Amino acid sequence: MLDNMTLKEMEKYHGQRFRPVDFDSFWASEIEKLPKDISYKIVKREFETNYVDCFDIRFSTANGSVVYAKYLRPVTKAKVPVIFHFHGYQGRSSDWSEYFKFILAGYAVVAMDVRGQAGLSRDNGQFSGTTVKGQVIRGMLDGPQNLFFKDIYLDVYQLIEIVSKLEGIDSERMITYGASQGGALAYVGGALNKKIKQIICIYPFLADFGRVLDLQLTCEPYDELFRYFKYVDPFYETKEKMLGTFDYIDVKNFSDLIECNVKLVTGLRDEICVPSTQYAIINGLKTNKEHMILPEYGHEALNVFMNDQVMNWITGERIGAKKDEY
Repeated sequence: MLDNMTLKEMEKYHGQRFRPVDFDSFWASEIEKLPKDISYKIVKREFETNYVDCFDIRFSTANGSVVYAKYLRPVTKAKVPVIFHFHGYQGRSSDWSEYFKFILAGYAVVAMDVRGQAGLSRDNGQFSGTTVKGQVIRGMLDGPQNLFFKDIYLDVYQLIEIVSKLEGIDSERMITYGASQGGALAYVGGALNKKIKQIICIYPFLADFGRVLDLQLTCEPYDELFRYFKYVDPFYETKEKMLGTFDYIDVKNFSDLIECNVKLVTGLRDEICVPSTQYAIINGLKTNKEHMILPEYGHEALNVFMNDQVMNWITGERIGAKKDEY
């Protein structure tokens, strides 16, 4: 299914539901509950490279889960800027060597594995209700404090806090970057933690849940919502309660909290994170923003020129050539 809104309609669209009146205080309270001194471990990996140092970062959360992230930095005594990279839903961080291009540009990289997915982070949370498929629905009927993704957002916040205080990190030059789930986490990380100075967000997930239900997006990863209704609540009696809880993790509702620059990329043929849900995110921004539209692309690799464009956004340099320059 392609989005059934016109571009003109999308350019004015802010989402189906209003932001909760206590949204800001809810997240301020959740952050206030976090330990002031986060306990973590960093272990150096003994790779045979002479231009990059690689480390494992691990820290524990309140419910005993363990969050893991790769940490790479150029071999230098100078302070370096850092890129926080977040992966897609159900996946894991990329291979170490995939991040070496950023090392060449003089950046450190931190890549978190979302707990309970394919990487090395470990989830020890307990949730009522169905957990047979997917993490979006976990805790959705028990209030926003019990949402699985509420904890993931706080993991992102804490990771940024840890890295910002590491020796050799330029905490004034920190960027979040990711696609799909990774785009959502990059966006939320920049909203919750004001130390982030730029967000690069590719077709973000987890936005405008009411529209997702109306469009009946039963494809991965939203199929877990419809599986819940089909097998647990076939008359949709808990729909409003569910949406009221999701409002607290809806990415579009974080736009008011963002103070840094944002780059957002949307493919108009995206049938998973449909364009209107992405417009609902960027239309709420009051800061400097750039929205790049790719009419013929969907939820897929944008590698015709996008990797060069992301590098340009990160470094402020100019890589690659336009078609008429060849």
